[in-house]
Amino acid sequence: DLLKHTPKDHPDFPLLQDALRISQNFLSSINEEIDPRRTAVTTPKGEVRQLVKDGFLVEVSEGTRKLRHVFLFTDLLLCAKMKKTAVGRHQQYECKWYIPLADLSFQTLDDSDSLPHVQTLPEHEIEEMKIKISSIKSEIQKEKKAQKGQSRNVDRLRKKMNEQESCLLLHSPTIPFRIHNKHGKSYLFLLSSDYERSEWRESIQKLQKKDLQACVLSSVELQVLTGSCFKLRTVHNIPVTTNKDDEESPGLYGFLHVIVHKATGFKESANLYCTLEVDSFGYFVSKAKTRVFRDTTEPQWNEEFEIELEGSQCLRILCYEKCYDKSKLNKDDNEIVDKIMGKGQVQLDPQTVQSKNWHMDVIEMNGIKVEFSMKFTSRDLSLKRTPSKKQSGVFGVKISVVTKRERSKVPYIVRQCIEEVEKRGIDEVGIYRISGVATDIQALKAAFDANTKDILMMLSDMDINAIAGTLKLYFRELPEPLLTDRLYPAFMEGIALSDPAAKENCMMHLLRSLPDPNLITFLTLLEHLKRVAEKEPVNKMSLHNLATVFGPTLLRPSESESSKAHITLASDIWSHDVMAQVQVLLYYLQHPPISFAELKKNTLYFSTDV
Repeated sequence: DLLKHTPKDHPDFPLLQDALRISQNFLSSINEEIDPRRTAVTTPKGEVRQLVKDGFLVEVSEGTRKLRHVFLFTDLLLCAKMKKTAVGRHQQYECKWYIPLADLSFQTLDDSDSLPHVQTLPEHEIEEMKIKISSIKSEIQKEKKAQKGQSRNVDRLRKKMNEQESCLLLHSPTIPFRIHNKHGKSYLFLLSSDYERSEWRESIQKLQKKDLQACVLSSVELQVLTGSCFKLRTVHNIPVTTNKDDEESPGLYGFLHVIVHKATGFKESANLYCTLEVDSFGYFVSKAKTRVFRDTTEPQWNEEFEIELEGSQCLRILCYEKCYDKSKLNKDDNEIVDKIMGKGQVQLDPQTVQSKNWHMDVIEMNGIKVEFSMKFTSRDLSLKRTPSKKQSGVFGVKISVVTKRERSKVPYIVRQCIEEVEKRGIDEVGIYRISGVATDIQALKAAFDANTKDILMMLSDMDINAIAGTLKLYFRELPEPLLTDRLYPAFMEGIALSDPAAKENCMMHLLRSLPDPNLITFLTLLEHLKRVAEKEPVNKMSLHNLATVFGPTLLRPSESESSKAHITLASDIWSHDVMAQVQVLLYYLQHPPISFAELKKNTLYFSTDV
């Protein structure tokens, strides 16, 4: 308005024009920020330092894990922790360290320094935390219904859950992300997903392409910058359930079936594979991996995976180029560092996913397109044991019928799969945990059912995860669990006994009470799983991991039994029952070798009723 009413020859006219231009630039730069918050701090020299990314990461400091809030500014990376403040006081950050981006690198300066020893919680403690969290969630739901959500109990439970979830968040990440300062120290973060690691790396590298000057902050400048972090941060809370609104989707519980079809858009041919990650308990974990498609620009995987969801809201796909160069071995965990070609994610929308049909989708990443389809099965449907109507075949047929027909003590399918896994799968990372390709598993199932001649040929050619998956499927589809419906309540009571001698007597007596085919098959599987766990340093499968995979498969009662106590909440799946099923198998896995002959010899001392 001033300009309109100022004659052009007036001395103020050019000054007003300048003022307008400066204001417009300033305002448009604010409008361009998608986020309406202030994201910039002006340094004393008048330069603008903007916050590009922030989030919670686990730092390894003096051998222990610490939760940090990390801030990436346009010219430096700052690692802070929240100060403990008195109630009602304004929260503040304390700077632990910072590195100017001009001095930051990801390469190790000296190859002799290996990964410091980091405390890691045993697998079963992490599983137990998850189970506790799930049971507290159920309790909160019950309390809310009973009290209309206004009770002291809910607050108490939320506090308890927050402690458990924070602890899980601190102890579950294992993927190393090292950051080095050219002038000194190296720092180590642990992340739970490779996706996240590459996001941080890419954001930093993008900023490093600009002409950066190394900066040294005075203590006052550092204080001002750390003080501004509180206002600037975009991530306010650690990603735990208690920080979510009640209206937010609780995520999906059940099984997600994903077919990874193909990818296009590669400039030159390479050895390519994809991994799939889903979130559960607030962080992402890798759940499946396609085979490597060699030397191609258009990999056609067409592989189907069944992924277990525990409150998941998002599916991520990462596409890698496999590196076979031994010199690029990453000494941290002796794993070859494969190059991420692209990554992308889709939200798992309950409406779209829960239809009975496959839903096709495409993720675009760095000019690469990955095509995939998915459909979702809820918990209740996927856990049914459905007896086979047919008399022939082995899947869904009683184990006593199969062994009698084959004149064998242990079903042929069990012996063959175990033999093949021991021959070439015992060193495979995640054997029995990583899902095999569903189409391969179905082909093996059909071959075993038809008892085809070329079954041995098929087994020797088939991907080892598919063979492991076939064995799991066989036990899962038995019309009655291997450890029988009749004895299930007794196993549940036995595992709960606190006196070791009474427990030992009871658990051994229960084995004696099993029908012979069930007992011999169980003992065969037990010895096999112990041999797999002996290779834990290589295959990362501990006895507890194996018990988690096989426990419910061998014990979960069949339909008529479980419908008496129907699963109410989907999240109850990690309920007391599943926990106990895992514990039963773990008890036998940790027990000194059990022989069929010894067991039977002692039958005389016991009555036969349970």
